[in-house]
Amino acid sequence: MNLLVTGGAGFIGSNYVHHVLREHPEDSVVVFDLLTYAGNLENLAGCEGDPRFRFEKGDIADAEIVDRLVKECDAVVHFAAESHVDRSISDPASFVRTNVLGTQVLLDAARKHGGKRFHHVSTDEVFGSLAPDDAPFCETTPYDPRSPYSASKAGSDHLVRAYFHTYDLPVTISNCSNNYGPYHFPEKLIPLAITNLLEGKNIPVYGDGKQVRDWLHVEDHCRAIDLVLRKGRVGETYCVGGNGERENIWITKTLLDIMGLSEDRIGYVTDRLGHDRRYAIDYSKIKSELGWEPSVTLETGLRQTVEWYRTHEDWWKKLKLTSKV
Repeated sequence: MNLLVTGGAGFIGSNYVHHVLREHPEDSVVVFDLLTYAGNLENLAGCEGDPRFRFEKGDIADAEIVDRLVKECDAVVHFAAESHVDRSISDPASFVRTNVLGTQVLLDAARKHGGKRFHHVSTDEVFGSLAPDDAPFCETTPYDPRSPYSASKAGSDHLVRAYFHTYDLPVTISNCSNNYGPYHFPEKLIPLAITNLLEGKNIPVYGDGKQVRDWLHVEDHCRAIDLVLRKGRVGETYCVGGNGERENIWITKTLLDIMGLSEDRIGYVTDRLGHDRRYAIDYSKIKSELGWEPSVTLETGLRQTVEWYRTHEDWWKKLKLTSKV
């Protein structure tokens, strides 16, 4: 296939591009990315010399360039999104423009050019927040977004389903739990914690640190996306979890232990506005239908991630300097 990967210079998108070029030698990839603060061509190091790879800079809300690129491809894998909750609280408009309008522009182009295969990468945050004893999110969980970010992603999910039901566009959706791993922009919990510790700084922890997230290694996520694209049932949604449900404070203390540091490096800060308490994913559907399950345990993945940031200081130090994280 000739794949158009939107947001392919970002964290998950770039890992997916590496996965495709490694696992599918018959495929080609066009990465389409605006290169905002979280998009980085260095994430695609090693791809530039591959004749199956091409990069195009642009905005997914720009209908003219989207039309040209979608016309050339066999399938769209849509990662491009504004994704940081804190930024959505301070600037909701940019999230609505990119995540909702941008998705609609892509869907229109996919429909116009013969009904291109369209996979939409979404988040478990569209489902809201869970109490400690609630069952994990699954494909039938009602939507209940709590932040401008999750509301904009919920809107894009609804648009994708609407194009399937209204226009018979061949779509799939995946809703994933929190990702971590290589090329993760150092504003999210795990990369921020690791890089702060490497710089001799403390780890900022919101509130009491007892917010629970299900952590999914990015390489496991990329395998899941690829399976859904190639073998998933059109019109279906697949929830992708990491079997790694832990409190944020557990993540923090585990990173300190891995790095041989004491708990006095924790700095508690005022909690985020409207902070969701718990996310968890039931991934039994993708396991039963497609045979996928996570292969990287959280403990192993965290050790690998710490080592990656230790050996890629040039990559993350520039990002922290320019973005003032």
